Amino acid sequence: REFEKLREYVHGDGFDHIHWKTTAKRGRPVTKVFQIERTQEVYVIIDASRLSGRTSRTAVPGEPREYPETVLERFITAGLIMGTAAERQGDLFGMVTFSDRVHGFLRAKSGRAHYNLCRDALYRLQPQTVTPDFDELCSFLGMRLRRRALLIFLTNLDDPIVAESFERNVELIRRKHLVLVAMLRQPRVQPLFSDPDAQSLDDLYQGLGGHLLWRNLRELEKSLQRRGVRFSLIDSEVLCGRLVSEYVAVKQRQAL
Repeated sequence: REFEKLREYVHGDGFDHIHWKTTAKRGRPVTKVFQIERTQEVYVIIDASRLSGRTSRTAVPGEPREYPETVLERFITAGLIMGTAAERQGDLFGMVTFSDRVHGFLRAKSGRAHYNLCRDALYRLQPQTVTPDFDELCSFLGMRLRRRALLIFLTNLDDPIVAESFERNVELIRRKHLVLVAMLRQPRVQPLFSDPDAQSLDDLYQGLGGHLLWRNLRELEKSLQRRGVRFSLIDSEVLCGRLVSEYVAVKQRQAL
């Protein structure tokens, strides 16, 4: 936002919008009016580390069977759709890919040529058998991104050590940028006894393991929420739609 002008106070104006120096001079409340920046920057940050190589089965409407894909392939599809959505909203779209290091960085721009560059970079991306390094990633983003932006992380935080590293390092960027985190829900990661197909003792044990993981992710969600970071555990088949919906909601709230 950029300052535009001053006007008389109107009931409902926030205290943070009051121009206190002018208010003191005039003896009555005066409010600052801002010009909202319409063209904003959106970055999709894709995790290509070892956990992204896991299989994610996607159900196709009208088809009786599911199609196996890797988590990374779902992330790539979602990233490209987010690029199209940002273009239609008049925003600038950028891309970051990483694992134990930053693999690629395309600064936010618009236009068909830029979208093609992002697409070509993602199609060459392969999962790596390494642990993600959020220390290097967040330091990189802190140095490269000077302007406030919407950062959409597509990553995997069901490993407690990885989750702890992300939670610690997101502090470097969340004060300046708006951060959203999306993770694909793995099979049986849900509250205990919520699987209607569980029939055997093995199913019960697997459900218990999924429940413990679900509980840890819920605690992570609450912890990130206290820091102003939104975390979503999303089913594979609705990932793209949920990301676009959350992005549009951010635009409507003018949260960026």
